[in-house]
Amino acid sequence: MSENPDVLKVIPLGGVEEIGMNMCLLQYSDQILIIDAGLMFPDEDMLGVDFAIPDITYIKENKEKIAGIVLTHGHEDHTGALPFILKEIPVNVYGTALTLALAREKLKEHRVDDSTLIPIKPRDKVSIGPFLVEFIRVTHSIVDGVGLGIETPVGLVVHTGDFKVDPTPVDGELMDFHKFTEYGERGTLLMMSDSTNAEKGGFTFSEKEVRRSFEDIFAKSKGRIIIATFASNIHRIQQAIDVSVQFGRRVALSGKSIISNANIAMKLGYLKVPPDTLIKFDSINDYADGKIVIITTGSQGEPMSVLSRIATGEHKLLKIKDEDTVILSAKVIPGNERAIGKIINHLMRRGADVIYEKVSEIHVSGHASKEELKLMINLIKPKYFMPIHGEYRHLKYHSKLAEKSGISKDRIFIMENGEILEINSEMAKKNGRINTGKVFVDGKDLGGVEDMVLRDRRVLAEDGIVIIIATIERLSRRVQSPPEIVTRGFIFEDTSANLLNEAKEMLYNMLQGVEYDILSDAELVKAKLRSNLKKFIRNRMDRKPLIMPIVIEV
Repeated sequence: MSENPDVLKVIPLGGVEEIGMNMCLLQYSDQILIIDAGLMFPDEDMLGVDFAIPDITYIKENKEKIAGIVLTHGHEDHTGALPFILKEIPVNVYGTALTLALAREKLKEHRVDDSTLIPIKPRDKVSIGPFLVEFIRVTHSIVDGVGLGIETPVGLVVHTGDFKVDPTPVDGELMDFHKFTEYGERGTLLMMSDSTNAEKGGFTFSEKEVRRSFEDIFAKSKGRIIIATFASNIHRIQQAIDVSVQFGRRVALSGKSIISNANIAMKLGYLKVPPDTLIKFDSINDYADGKIVIITTGSQGEPMSVLSRIATGEHKLLKIKDEDTVILSAKVIPGNERAIGKIINHLMRRGADVIYEKVSEIHVSGHASKEELKLMINLIKPKYFMPIHGEYRHLKYHSKLAEKSGISKDRIFIMENGEILEINSEMAKKNGRINTGKVFVDGKDLGGVEDMVLRDRRVLAEDGIVIIIATIERLSRRVQSPPEIVTRGFIFEDTSANLLNEAKEMLYNMLQGVEYDILSDAELVKAKLRSNLKKFIRNRMDRKPLIMPIVIEV
């Protein structure tokens, strides 16, 4: 790609064809600034994948040109790819205190050096190569979010980050309208703006609206209250704690990520908890039901989450009672509807009153709706406009809002991942593209689909496959006979009959002790069969075959 020193190149690597995986490059001459480095959680068709990140081949090929990385906030769809970049390029990373604290935890998991993390505060200015970056406070569903005002050699660029206009934020830190207006008055060349809620009319409700709903629920609830939310939503956790204190309830946190994030936020002063409010989860049964609130993860129906285990009766300490209230205080991520529906059904079957987004205002979005998006465009008054952070339809709707706000169609650019927008004070045009796409991650190692296929072939070659066929009677939901076990490439069945019979008997006894509503869910049965046989084989033979359960209803 030939360099034109008088042109700024804007290259999105992710986040303009999907929700998540947000990453964009600003390149001027031989210097590149990376804005955000996010991941995307898997779709239903990404079997066996933990998450996806943008293809960073272009970054690795140009590692000597990388001037720095700036992070707008701490959500994983903006920070999750950071460990994979820093493994390749030890470059300075700038972000606010909470953003970097959350990122540091991820770097520790990946055993990546965190000495390159440089904390900043809103309104700080940092020179990064040819770019002067100013951090501008925004309100969002996580504490410490910022937008970016960037002075480049060709003009001003404003990147909003994820934002909404919240006139009553939980922490009292208002969005810095003065700074955004200042960039509008100075003359902004390019505006890049969050499009996630561009389809949604009106204004997004303030986070404090959730508190009113919490208060109504708490006033009516006689038993324990279990609140499931995103671990990163410190404002939501703060409101749950505040209302708990208001109603004289103690609070227990459950779930690794929510405990970790809460501890980080408390140390930094972003989460304020009165003395004697928090109790250890192990002690919840020492208190009256009407005096307990449990804040946990699992709002998206994750199979191994605390809430999922509570719903299916598999949690050792917490069993649902008739007067318990469960609040799912989070938006349903597309693709998770069925999993969440199952969780709700299980909870209700066990006697809980379940309150979720469709039946109560217990969640508000962290993203700007149409009127707020138009307000931001009118404040900044850019010459050129580029919608970001969304699928194509979101970008298209945002573009229409920009047109209504007075930006001509030929100055609006809907980009694809890898496309190059060349821009200066005289012109803006798409000019070529770089190779990019999704890279699937399994565990902590990068690997494309080909690597996953090779991994499966390696497992099959080394340890073979074991197929479990379990038959469940449709009406009684009972298992009438031991499961069948078929192996290929694992052991020779004729000479290992005793071992297989022992495994069958173990699985049969396990299924006999499983409760009715778990046997109603084939996916849960498969998970239990897989995990129990995996332990059995590991203990007896120290081998790891591919285990494939099949559940048949008769």
